[in-house]
Amino acid sequence: MAYRLTTIPAADGRALGVAQWGAPDGTPVFALHGTPGSRYGRHPDEGALVDAGLRVVTYDRPGYGVSGRSRGRRVVDCAADVAAIADALGIDRFAVTGGSGGGPHSLAVAARLGNRVTAAECVVGVAPFQAEGLDWWAGMDPQNVQEFGWAIEGEQVLHDNLARQAEQDLARIEQDPSKILSDDWELADADRAKLARPDVQRVLVEAFHGAYAAGVWGWVDDDLAFLTDWGFTLDEIAVPVTVRYGAQDVLVPAGHGDWLASHVPGAKVVVSTDGGHLTDPDTRVEELRALVAAG
Repeated sequence: MAYRLTTIPAADGRALGVAQWGAPDGTPVFALHGTPGSRYGRHPDEGALVDAGLRVVTYDRPGYGVSGRSRGRRVVDCAADVAAIADALGIDRFAVTGGSGGGPHSLAVAARLGNRVTAAECVVGVAPFQAEGLDWWAGMDPQNVQEFGWAIEGEQVLHDNLARQAEQDLARIEQDPSKILSDDWELADADRAKLARPDVQRVLVEAFHGAYAAGVWGWVDDDLAFLTDWGFTLDEIAVPVTVRYGAQDVLVPAGHGDWLASHVPGAKVVVSTDGGHLTDPDTRVEELRALVAAG
């Protein structure tokens, strides 16, 4: 698809790396990647997107891939970037979904671009760090606890440790693509099963290489943004929202999903009792169909 990869200028002149997947004339859905991630994160079977009539737009958040860094960015800032991309692509109205670190960004787009968003979805998304009534750390894998501990220590500490982590990640998956996440992670069985799939491995390897193309500043800025004020409130959201999460998730524990489910106005809540952090490709297209239908 010749139109798939492009760069689009943000309102402040930064470059934004954009990709499109599926049917060029399909119903537009913005899919906001996780942390770390890139525009290469998508459903492993593009034909399924075509058959479903979906035009999925992904982009590198600032600092990832080919998108210029925006130091000190907040979660809410993604709304302006999404608007710029939609304008450049001639998209008036669209649905938006975000997984993991993309979840809060999807909610920001729903809050600030409600006149253009038909429906939104937050999949295994992290809750605000200062969320009242939530033990933010409870049930979180020690690897993630350590990562956010670096973030609390400051930008440079976080950068240096994530740069080392990224180097190790790329070296490990070069030897064995099934080792997207090291054996040190205490993942749910459902996540291990998904990581054993060659089609999932292929997409995740591409997404990781894309994420680190210009270093790890995107990852750094995501983590820092999650720990500070997001720049919007959930009660600003007035479009249909689905909150999905897995009860066995150790990367973004179920408590985060519980909290978001009870604080996003009118949210439809879908809990996978046996699910972990990773989305099931076999059901994902139907979930996207449901998202589009909700609007």
